[in-house]
Amino acid sequence: MTQPATAISRRQFLAAWTAVTAVACLNPRDLLAQQPAAPAPQDFLTRARAANANNKITLTPLRRNLTFLSGAGGNIAVLAAQEGKLLVDSGYASCQPQLTTALAAINGDPIQVLINTHWHFDHTDGNDWIHSAGATIWAHENTRYRMSTAQNIVAYKAIIPPAPIGALPTILFNSYRTLSDQDNTLTLTHYEPAHTDTDLSVHFGEADVLHCGDTFWNGFYPFIDYSSGGNINGMIQATEQNLATAGPDTIVIPGHGPLGNKAQLTEFRDMLVGSRDNIAKLKKEGKSLEETIAAKPTATFDAKFGKKPEAFIGYVYQGV
Repeated sequence: MTQPATAISRRQFLAAWTAVTAVACLNPRDLLAQQPAAPAPQDFLTRARAANANNKITLTPLRRNLTFLSGAGGNIAVLAAQEGKLLVDSGYASCQPQLTTALAAINGDPIQVLINTHWHFDHTDGNDWIHSAGATIWAHENTRYRMSTAQNIVAYKAIIPPAPIGALPTILFNSYRTLSDQDNTLTLTHYEPAHTDTDLSVHFGEADVLHCGDTFWNGFYPFIDYSSGGNINGMIQATEQNLATAGPDTIVIPGHGPLGNKAQLTEFRDMLVGSRDNIAKLKKEGKSLEETIAAKPTATFDAKFGKKPEAFIGYVYQGV
């Protein structure tokens, strides 16, 4: 059921975060790199952290006290509001030293709020230390469910253990939520299962900046996590919603890849639709996955989105 947007006062937005919202009604519907590796399942998260521990963090100033941070895993947005910082996603825990330095370069204010775009660890692994620094964590209710239980990302042969208690979101919502103070209005929108069943976007209204999380991969074929409820049709629907929000001057932050705009978001939508339709036709004709890959159904898009589309073709094939 769709819930009406809720306006949060300026004090609630960035000051009065000591009260923790009770967690209830957790009832979800039953990295990440393009080419999955296959390390021992119990070692996957440890290996991912180690592989990203020395990443360089790049800061790009946007509009109205917003900064784009890339390099810590999933892309991060930072709003320097009057009473503290608000972050969208937290990257890998192993990037804490670089992130701490990058955040200090913006200003010395504390982190008050963290919003998770979905549950995947390359977007949430830093939650625990950011919570310890004083932030309250917002997310869709399914994100807390998946982070609080062991998850099996089958495509990567990865068993992800439950996150520490301090890493779990405590301010949960179901469909839409609006946060506002006297300077900024943020709209959080949950999508039906797309990349996962936990996805949301964050639109910074006055700045006209849209953080899409992993419902948008700029210049890359996306990973679709069927183990977490994702599917190709949901990805297309989420992209249509992103396009409905974005205007001609909107800065679009993808979950992975460089900053984008509405034109690139449109290209991404066209790629998803064209790939789905081509792969669905081949599957309907009785082609196996191997035969479908050999038929090169993504050839039109490969130069732009990746010269090794086999994994993506497999994700789409699974969902049509």
